Amino acid sequence: MELSDYLPIAVMFILASAFAGVSLVVSYLISYKRPTPEKLEPYECGIVTEAEPIQRFPVKFYLVAILFVIFDVEIVFLFAWASVFGELGWGGVAAVTVFTLMIVETLGYVWKRGALDWNVSRRARYRAAPPAEAAQEMAA
Repeated sequence: MELSDYLPIAVMFILASAFAGVSLVVSYLISYKRPTPEKLEPYECGIVTEAEPIQRFPVKFYLVAILFVIFDVEIVFLFAWASVFGELGWGGVAAVTVFTLMIVETLGYVWKRGALDWNVSRRARYRAAPPAEAAQEMAA
């Protein structure tokens, strides 16, 4: 490969950077400079906020969202691997096998920790039950 082969990539990079820069400058020039207090408030579904929410989203919500992204990206990698499967040979199969086993192990760990279990009462069944004698002593 020669350096001239990279010219289209450099031209696209320059055009993309110029477009981003021009867009920022034009939006700054035509924007309204004195916003009203209503314009400074956060916009959420057209509803004017009157007070802070009573409770926040639980951390589990964000954990499940992150896990979804991780497993979704895994599918993208597997699709890319499947499209060049014939060219990679057994080395590619071994790499994807290790990758998939690591992802499955992660899923098992997360599942065992109860991160995917939203029902609090069901989570109690995953805890180890005390031995029968200890339970009888505690009841007495």
